[in-house]
Amino acid sequence: MKLADVDIRAALEAGRLRIDPRPAEKEIGAVSVDLQLGTTFRVCVPGQAVDLAPSGGFWQDNLKMDQLMTQVEIRHEEAFYLHPGAFALGITRQRITLPDDLAGRLDGRSSLARVGLMVHATAHTIDPGWDGRITLEFFNCGQWLLAMRAGMHICALSFEPLLSPTSKPYARQSGAKYRGQDSPLPSRLGRLL
Repeated sequence: MKLADVDIRAALEAGRLRIDPRPAEKEIGAVSVDLQLGTTFRVCVPGQAVDLAPSGGFWQDNLKMDQLMTQVEIRHEEAFYLHPGAFALGITRQRITLPDDLAGRLDGRSSLARVGLMVHATAHTIDPGWDGRITLEFFNCGQWLLAMRAGMHICALSFEPLLSPTSKPYARQSGAKYRGQDSPLPSRLGRLL
């Protein structure tokens, strides 16, 4: 079950669901809210090797993991170019705050997929209790160089009510790796080899 547009508006009005900046009426669809692209990206540094299953559990040396990607800022009038076969991280312009009994589902736009842009590689669930901007996982599986601009409608977020509030809201988990993110963060799983 998903929230309909009337439910989304009511949740926004009551402050139960927060989207900052607040979406314009034209950005609220039948069952989702359109989100815009922010100005910050992370691009891969070539030639690195990453151990995704290190012995002894997860390695969380974030300083070393940050070496995997370079941060790129664009101005609003500039474009970020994603080459065919390239991967990059981006971020939503909006900050999203979900209550403990509501999960989000991120979907790419069909018109963007039809030119080869994948907006999320796997991370489509936004956990209940989330508070932050959403990192987008871009992959250009098409044949064209794609120009993306800050402020463009990049994805849609729908909302799924839970039967009960979760006992593990994301923002209050002690091990939450991406809590409160304001820029696209590289993976917190694995280690450099």
